[in-house]
Amino acid sequence: MTCTLQQTAIQEAIDAGRSARPRLPVISIAQRLDISEGELQAARLGRDVWTLPLSPHALAACFAGLGRVKSMTRSSLAVLEQQGDYPELRGGECSGLLLDPGGLDLRLLYGYWHWACLIRDAIGDGDEWRWSVQIFDRHGRAVHKCFALESPLPRAWGYLAAQGTLDAPAFTQMAPILPRPLPEVPSLADEWAAMKDVHHFFGLLKRHRLERQEAHTLMQGRFTHALAPQAIETLLTQASQQALPLMLFVASPGCVHIHTGALPLPQRTPGWLSLFGERFTLHLDDAAIARAWIVEKPNRDGGVTSVEAFDEYGELVLQIYAERQEGQRERAAWRHLLSTLRTCEAVA
Repeated sequence: MTCTLQQTAIQEAIDAGRSARPRLPVISIAQRLDISEGELQAARLGRDVWTLPLSPHALAACFAGLGRVKSMTRSSLAVLEQQGDYPELRGGECSGLLLDPGGLDLRLLYGYWHWACLIRDAIGDGDEWRWSVQIFDRHGRAVHKCFALESPLPRAWGYLAAQGTLDAPAFTQMAPILPRPLPEVPSLADEWAAMKDVHHFFGLLKRHRLERQEAHTLMQGRFTHALAPQAIETLLTQASQQALPLMLFVASPGCVHIHTGALPLPQRTPGWLSLFGERFTLHLDDAAIARAWIVEKPNRDGGVTSVEAFDEYGELVLQIYAERQEGQRERAAWRHLLSTLRTCEAVA
């Protein structure tokens, strides 16, 4: 494979960045070069990066054989990392389920998977390698990543290496998100109130061609309540202090990653509000959260309530629920905590 001048320049920038700061995230190098993370990794094809030409379903079916991994999913303002073993894949050719509440628990949306690759990165002086599978959408945004933690590597890693090619992906630029006047949907409140399952919400949005945050704005004061972005830290802190188990949802374009369980106390790290659990880490750029909401959705079990945070472009960056089994009523402690938050906001 012959490298273009652009590929060579990108490779040199990666080498320079890692020489100066060995732990510098690849996405930070890509942002400095004003390219996507997918474009940056594609520039390394033939040099420690290989295209995986498997279908999304076939690739995801390999995950359970990868052994212990660090699994990572990122939204625009949040990064969720977990250590564990992938469960067996469920689902068909359009979407997949990796169901392990409390462990690696993911919903896979294959329509967004554009390019998957196998990557090896040198560790330290280059005597050891860190292997990973990374998946990107058509705009070069990371969908999901997993990093090998076992040595020697399980056989599934060798299988993937044998599939690798040097086929280069083609990425497209994202169109800018243009603001629009808030639509009028006279029937929205009645349709919202008639929901029997939280998953009906997606159909409601699709039916009226609404963005999630537009629906929240239209239902303000009835089913939704605006929060100050700083309330997210208060919520996580109080949930930790009360040992209240939560479900944290971080979604990329093609993967919803869920952590379930009690939380450690949030800590301030440079640029992030962070949770450091035994087997998971959440990093949240809460200073960049533009809007936050308490959202109530009816269902057959008495309703469920979430807290949702959005970036400046209206993209959902973090969603929080109380831990709950299907058929159970929502925890009273969670509702009390949210009621307290709303009262404090009103007083402030």
